[in-house]
Amino acid sequence: MKIAVIGTGYVGLVTGTCLAETGNEVLCIDINEDKVQQMQQGEVPIYEPHLDVLFERNIKAGRLTFSTSLEEGLEHGDIIFLALPTPEDEDGSADLSYVLGVAKEIGQKIQSYKVIVDKSTVPVGTADKVTEVISSETNVDFDVVSNPEFLREGFAVDDFLKPERIVIGSESEKAINLMKKLYKPFVRSGNPIIVMDERSAELTKYAANSFLATKITFMNEIANFCEKVGANVDKVRMGMGTDSRIGKRFLFPGIGYGGSCFPKDVKALHKSGIDVGHHFDILNAVIKVNDVQKKILIPRIESHFNGDIKGETFAVWGLAFKPETDDIREAPALYIIEDLLQKGANIQVFDPEAMPNVKRKFGEQLTYALNKYDAANNADALIICTEWSIFRTPDFNKLKTLLKAPVIFDGRNLFEVEDMQNEGFTYYSIGRKTTK
Repeated sequence: MKIAVIGTGYVGLVTGTCLAETGNEVLCIDINEDKVQQMQQGEVPIYEPHLDVLFERNIKAGRLTFSTSLEEGLEHGDIIFLALPTPEDEDGSADLSYVLGVAKEIGQKIQSYKVIVDKSTVPVGTADKVTEVISSETNVDFDVVSNPEFLREGFAVDDFLKPERIVIGSESEKAINLMKKLYKPFVRSGNPIIVMDERSAELTKYAANSFLATKITFMNEIANFCEKVGANVDKVRMGMGTDSRIGKRFLFPGIGYGGSCFPKDVKALHKSGIDVGHHFDILNAVIKVNDVQKKILIPRIESHFNGDIKGETFAVWGLAFKPETDDIREAPALYIIEDLLQKGANIQVFDPEAMPNVKRKFGEQLTYALNKYDAANNADALIICTEWSIFRTPDFNKLKTLLKAPVIFDGRNLFEVEDMQNEGFTYYSIGRKTTK
């Protein structure tokens, strides 16, 4: 099939590459000329595990091409995916200006029947708005489908190639049949293609992300309570997770959620409720708790240093909002770093993938280390913000010789409390006792 993907961010590039992998002819469109040129030369502009292999293979096979021309995309594709940014607006709602702007251009340039697919995460009613905008510019027949993505950064390629489910929001049999044909190679193991109306499909993505964010936040609240009453959140988590109604996933406490999806989607669903007179009290609490949780280590750091951290040097391991990505959007590490800098601290950072993005934000305010041990050299304490695998089994003896004092603030509970006590570290974590 011939596919055009408008927008080459995480969702668009993974979508285009994976669709090409099953034999489709995919043309990816982006207005950034430098980025398009980079991709035409075979360079992947983002870090996502396994994407580079598929990217290179499909470019060589001629199935994956790139352009800055929307007209070329409309001429090429029978199905047009909109994988455009929907950033958070000032009031918490999703900014649809990119989506509706491209919809207007499509209406002006469409020449024959197309299926226009909203792949971006968009509020309920967006498919209607896209339909209205395109219809105002043309009499050519088309259908708009809501097809939300359920891709986890760090696992996006696997999630696309082996989806747990595919949601198609449409009431057009023609469009539904085309989408089923497109996705048939991805559900050979029997995972469902679920067809519903557009509004239900739009809400499904927001509901799923908001529920997961709520689950994480609830566990963080339990962890904070554990510290006050002397319970161990690891034991509580295991006791809860064996209940099949609850499940083991998303029960790991830490310094809050970040990224491009959860923060934005929770706020957008909350704002959508307000707009129609429905108050999501649970989501309001989730937002507030998560905002506090991102900086929950700060009071502990200040207390350890007797209320004054000016001039102290901190090593920070992990900058991305989660491992296996270079995405720093809403990353808890950034909030901690900003707070420490405002208080006059010096920061030495290391992350396997995210440092170029952090350097664009903080410039020379930070020291960028060559590796995890380089970051720890002559630091007064170590702060762990992202649970990269390479941080899980450090040489603790070496770490003690590098740090000025054996002090770790672990925002991701990477280590066992007893082990840290035996290693001679002052160890702060989330929802567990502190060793001193």
